[in-house]
Amino acid sequence: MKSKTRKPAVLSQPVVDPAAWTAADLDADQSWIYQLTESDIAELDAAVARVEERGLEIMDIQRDDFVLPTLADSLDGISDEVIDGRGIGLIRGVPVHRYSREQAAIAFWGIGTYLGVPVSQNAKGHLLGHVADLGSHSLKNPKHRGYQTHDMLPFHCDSSDVVVLMCLHPAKSGGLSRFTSALNVYNEMLKRRPELVPELAAPIYRDRRGEIPVGKEPWWQLPVFNFYEGYLTVNVGGTYIRSAQRFEELPRHSEALKEALDLCSHLCDELSYDMEFLQGDVQILHNHVTCHSRTEFEDYPEPERRRNLLRLWLATPEGRPLPPTYRDRYGHLNDGERPGGGIVVPGTVYTAPLYPE
Repeated sequence: MKSKTRKPAVLSQPVVDPAAWTAADLDADQSWIYQLTESDIAELDAAVARVEERGLEIMDIQRDDFVLPTLADSLDGISDEVIDGRGIGLIRGVPVHRYSREQAAIAFWGIGTYLGVPVSQNAKGHLLGHVADLGSHSLKNPKHRGYQTHDMLPFHCDSSDVVVLMCLHPAKSGGLSRFTSALNVYNEMLKRRPELVPELAAPIYRDRRGEIPVGKEPWWQLPVFNFYEGYLTVNVGGTYIRSAQRFEELPRHSEALKEALDLCSHLCDELSYDMEFLQGDVQILHNHVTCHSRTEFEDYPEPERRRNLLRLWLATPEGRPLPPTYRDRYGHLNDGERPGGGIVVPGTVYTAPLYPE
């Protein structure tokens, strides 16, 4: 159920939108959390078994291949809430503890078919991704991605309409998931420092961190606050914005922009809702209205117990209107095609690996 009515969004005015929630709102009304029932789990089991019997490859699974007679209605409701409501959802209780690795991936992908269309998450073309520490990677390296480390991740938005995470194994300690209403961040900045809001509503250079599409530069431009067709769409990416300053040919950040970025980061932290991933949790976030991060974590020494979240980046063709500036992020789109996400570079081949790589 939507928390409030949406009104047309206008720069320098407070935004009224169901996605402009506070952490207290989420605690007071937890209808955004869906606990799978025994009947739901039985439907998941049956759908996974049918896919296995047919020998379908994970990337070939469509919604019609993953029939969920009654759970489908609940997933459609969750999808509506994510795309046109609060922008968040949490499904609890997928029985990954008794699924094989492949069965867990089938179940996760199948759920994803009710939420959107998978897109590539990196230069390797991963449609099924993994958030796991690869050991040799560091966020300090501009060519490494944060999800491949155990480091604390600053608040950010992924390059897709929706991001979905399913917990196969939680960390030994740490790894707290944190997410914030990016629309609430805008409203709070407008209250506290209205003169800084225009700094984040202008185009800002961002670092592609080595994942460069055909015909594109190693950077792209996108405001943090994007007003378009009566909607506010927010793209928080302080790390990628600051990292772009490594390119000497780009303009230096003004003191006002630095202050605005710092305040945005502070508000993302201050206003966040924090949760611990439980095994079998499926978290769904709308990247255009939320931002997310995680705390540093420590892994178990045994390889089979190491923290591992499966990840989907999804495009939602009927989703929130996106301004033309979003197209600069991508180099693989046809004219008129929605820039709903995905990273495609020369040589990209789509894959769905069952293990981190």
